Order: sequence, then structure tokens, then C-alpha cells
Amino acid sequence: MRYPCLIITVLFLLMSTRAAADADGPDYYQLRGVATDDSLNIRDQPYPSAIQLGGIPADADCIRNLGCRGGLTYREYTTLSAAQQAQRLRENPRWCRIEYRGIIGWVAGRYLAEGSCGMFPEKLPD
Repeated sequence: MRYPCLIITVLFLLMSTRAAADADGPDYYQLRGVATDDSLNIRDQPYPSAIQLGGIPADADCIRNLGCRGGLTYREYTTLSAAQQAQRLRENPRWCRIEYRGIIGWVAGRYLAEGSCGMFPEKLPD
């Protein structure tokens, strides 16, 4: 009788670990490098030509991190010159899956910096 409980517990722990691995980095982002009169496009896929789902104003914070792909590996970051890093980022740009005010989609990672969020992010005004 104990084995089914043990198996369920192990499976739950494995799934929890997988979910945590998908969203490395900070829990929340804020925008950086977006002009004050502009916004960052939220896309349905991690490509500049993908369908636009919405936008994030330049002063936004409390952008929930759902995981990123692309960008520099640790090895590239520590061994490549600045020029080589820039070339690599052009070849493999970083895109992050985020949630902002109910919209889930992808944004260009170069505009994100570690941010914060109040105690009750689900109660933020629209």
C-alpha cells in the first residue's frame, strides 16, 4: 500500500523540478531600453514577425517570467569577446515567455531586467 503513495510523491517531485527548470532567472522582470513613448510587443511565438498579442509600456514592472530560450550560454559569456558575443546574440537572440496583465506570450529578452512585484500581483489594475 505504501508504494503507490511513494510513486505519486516521486512523480510530483519530478514534475515540480521540471517546472522550476523551465523558468530560470528572476520571478519578475521590468523593462529596460524601451523609449518612454514606446512599448514592447508581446508576440505569440519567439520571433519578431510573429503575431502581436499586446504591448507592455516602457515603465512596466511585475512582468512574470515563464522561461527564456536563446541568448548566450555561460561558456559563451565567459570566453567570447564583446564583438563575438554581439555576433552570437544576432545569430541566437534571447526570447522570454512572460505573463503581463493576463497576456501570455513572448518578448525580446534584451529589453528585460530583473524586476519586482507587489505581494498581490493578481490584483493589479488593468
